[in-house]
Amino acid sequence: MTDAPFMLSVSGARGIVGKTMTPEVANDYAAAFVSFLQERLGRVPKLCVARDSRPSGPELAKAVADAFVSSGCEVIDLGVVATPTAGVMIGALRADGGMIVTASHNPTPWNGMKCLDGDGLAPPVQDAKEIIRRFHEKIRLPHCDSGKLQENMLGHDTHISKVLGIIDPKPIQKKQFRVVLDSINGAGCVGGLRLLEHLGCEVLHLNGEPTGEFAHEPEPKEVNLTDLCEAVVRFDADVGFAQDPDADRLAIVDQSGRYIGEEYTLALAAEHWLRENPGASTAANLSTSRMIDDIAATHGGTSYRSAVGEANVAGAMKEHGCIIGGEGNGGVIFPKICWVRDSLISMALVLDLMQTRNQQLSSIVSGLPRYEIMKKTIDLADLGGIPALDKEIERLQEEYFEDKQNNSDGLRIDFDEGWVHVRPSNTEPIARIIAEAKDSLTAFKLAARVKLDQKGE
Repeated sequence: MTDAPFMLSVSGARGIVGKTMTPEVANDYAAAFVSFLQERLGRVPKLCVARDSRPSGPELAKAVADAFVSSGCEVIDLGVVATPTAGVMIGALRADGGMIVTASHNPTPWNGMKCLDGDGLAPPVQDAKEIIRRFHEKIRLPHCDSGKLQENMLGHDTHISKVLGIIDPKPIQKKQFRVVLDSINGAGCVGGLRLLEHLGCEVLHLNGEPTGEFAHEPEPKEVNLTDLCEAVVRFDADVGFAQDPDADRLAIVDQSGRYIGEEYTLALAAEHWLRENPGASTAANLSTSRMIDDIAATHGGTSYRSAVGEANVAGAMKEHGCIIGGEGNGGVIFPKICWVRDSLISMALVLDLMQTRNQQLSSIVSGLPRYEIMKKTIDLADLGGIPALDKEIERLQEEYFEDKQNNSDGLRIDFDEGWVHVRPSNTEPIARIIAEAKDSLTAFKLAARVKLDQKGE
């Protein structure tokens, strides 16, 4: 047995390569997924396999493909592509679903698998739980010799074509924007650069080889993007973009080299698209800034909330007919492209907003509703595990029972002056505390209402 973490959730399976994430684990998880799909569909499914650029990817992707082929499936290997590109290709190839080998923003020791259904959408909570049950019980279909594997390397171009079919490239091309793109040597290298070139941008590409050797900590937070901020200034760029390893998230730096924050990716994209489509609705998770609510209201629409996880957001979007949505971690879901977060459409929407307004990005940002958000993570092992977190959530529910609460994912409490959300992560063994208010001091005070202290602190 090993003490290395292993995560199973609505976001898929993630573990430490060679310890809790091995080809055997990948094969068992893929077998559980295909058995679930066959029972749901009443036939053997057609499936895609893809991966991000991590060095452990080829071996794990082969284990996934082997499980699919041995179950009798027609399997299409998409190679190294972004998670949203895999979603696009599932639709383009009329597949019944697929699996991408990725650990998203987790650092190099991690890898994992994410399931996608026939809509290119992560399974909803109940389906994810059933897949996990089948994985634990090692349920798999009998071996079948009719399975076959083929390659399709058209993912990047197919994805870009869909984006350019929605966002008119000509007005953007005329602007000849200067862009710095940090692809962190991940799966977005090829598609990200190619899209920006199609949009007529002059691009300085940082970490642009899909080697999986991440040049910095992969989560697109300010502390990890100092090179990008400096390059924007040095290159006299109009904007800087940072992808995460599977290119489903995007962080943005303005023309002055200022990291404007992941929260603004969805806000900017929504501001543009809801202005173009007044009265339309949007959705975001419980940890996302109130900016999205204000923007929707400004344009005559409604904003809906869901539990954290793109499957949950997408479910709310489908239920309410939302035209755009996402999460405050830099993840924009744009159903006209696919039902997973997508850094490519995010870049196109932001550039289209900039050309439409004919303003620098900093000026556009200054016109958006202004909030201060603080985010804190606590190691669950140091905290005392999930029971300690549950006990604190119970205390908060009792103490603030008169305030608006949502317990669909941990607990979010909305006060007049702001809100606080405490929850366990779906992807790492940590607890997250997020608070937002009009000023940083009030946000800090709201977060301080959550009494979760690590041992020794």
